[in-house]
Amino acid sequence: MQLTSFLNSSDIKTLKGVSSDSRKVKEGFLFAALQGSKMAGTKFIEDAIHHGATHIVVQVGTQMPEGVPDTIKVIEVTTPRKAFAKIAAAFYQLQPTKIAAVTGTSGKTSTVSFVQQLWHLSGIKKCASLGTLGVRGPGLRKYSGLTTPDTQTLHADIADLAATGIEHLAIEASSHGLDQYRLDGLDIRVAAYTNLSRDHLDYHATMDDYFDAKSRLFSEVIEEGSTAVINADDEYADKLIEICKQAGHTIFTYGYKGDTLKLVRREAKPTGQEIVINAFGEDYTLVLPLVGEFQVMNALCALGMVLAYDNDPAKYIPLLSQLRGVAGRLQLVSGHPKGAVYIDYAHKPAALETILKTLRPHTQNKLVCVFGCGGNRDVGKRALMGDISSRLADVTIVTDDNPRYEEADDIRAQIMEAAPNALEIGDRAQAIQKAITNLSEGDILVIAGKGHEQGQIVGEEVLKFDDVDEAKKAIESLV
Repeated sequence: MQLTSFLNSSDIKTLKGVSSDSRKVKEGFLFAALQGSKMAGTKFIEDAIHHGATHIVVQVGTQMPEGVPDTIKVIEVTTPRKAFAKIAAAFYQLQPTKIAAVTGTSGKTSTVSFVQQLWHLSGIKKCASLGTLGVRGPGLRKYSGLTTPDTQTLHADIADLAATGIEHLAIEASSHGLDQYRLDGLDIRVAAYTNLSRDHLDYHATMDDYFDAKSRLFSEVIEEGSTAVINADDEYADKLIEICKQAGHTIFTYGYKGDTLKLVRREAKPTGQEIVINAFGEDYTLVLPLVGEFQVMNALCALGMVLAYDNDPAKYIPLLSQLRGVAGRLQLVSGHPKGAVYIDYAHKPAALETILKTLRPHTQNKLVCVFGCGGNRDVGKRALMGDISSRLADVTIVTDDNPRYEEADDIRAQIMEAAPNALEIGDRAQAIQKAITNLSEGDILVIAGKGHEQGQIVGEEVLKFDDVDEAKKAIESLV
């Protein structure tokens, strides 16, 4: 067993692969013994060696198993996850020349999609986005289901994209991914921040911890002198701007309070909304074909990210009028003879409140909301979401989301305590059918919580389920 505190380039060249999963280790691999939420990676060191690992990354002071061969190189580091990310980046080597990352509680998926669309519409064909919807781009479709994939997968996917000629990449940076150093080692020169609201408090102890995880993108991940694109209207904006100033970044701000991209005016239209943007001192007027103020903010964030690499507002701003929404984000399911049906991923209190407030001005009669909450997640948000729907929707139907290992009845009961007038229908398909059948002229229905997801998690099973498909079937049964 050879102890060292670093891995040099000659060692990297000898590696055949890298992994933090001992089951995936093969001859000549590096194994990172990371501390997981349920299990310590050190318990699998012997298994990794048995599978052929030649290098092991461990925390300084780790007690190694007895009988580790002398040929094994053990890299002792203070932050194994960070070291593993940098090793993965060095191993896979290839990266697109221009990477832009966005973090925040809401809006990340739409924003990276808009960045990719703006690049493509401007004539940049070798561009892609990576995040909750997987890899998206011209001729590219790979679903992952994770906002930020695990370290090895993330760096491998990015190298694959670069190998296929992708030069521009927009990626989502989740708080989990940042806290676990998955993005370290990536050459990100543009980083954006959308907003911060209650979420993931089952993982982060406090909102301050949650913010600290997000701010790592700006304070540690991107290089000094990069560009930070920040939502000036968010309550954490000033704190983040100060962090970026100390890091020596160029700062673009957007929103009603934005200095770089100022939202001057917004007016709802049948085809979307007419907006006036002041960009670098000049006004631009256009129609954005998307519903809701939050989508204007996402579009401005995306615009700022694109302009950070190519500062040509006159080229990119007119392209905003051609943007298309992301699947599962206020996605209209057309065909209802009386009302309008929308699918949205909103599964957090702030997101649900935003969606309902967004749809209210477009509602001529009743606003109906179907939603549930996931099991084994933040329990505190259940009553909050029940209260929000009770106050902002005319009709609330409480149903199942992804119960996971909790009793679905218990989850619904916790929501119903704050929504005593709601209708409870556990079966999600039946809830959707009921809501769609009962829509009257001028009603709007939003089915919230799952959005683009293709399955429903019950215990250890992932049952095939798609809100869009269920809504289409219910509408077809009417017609």
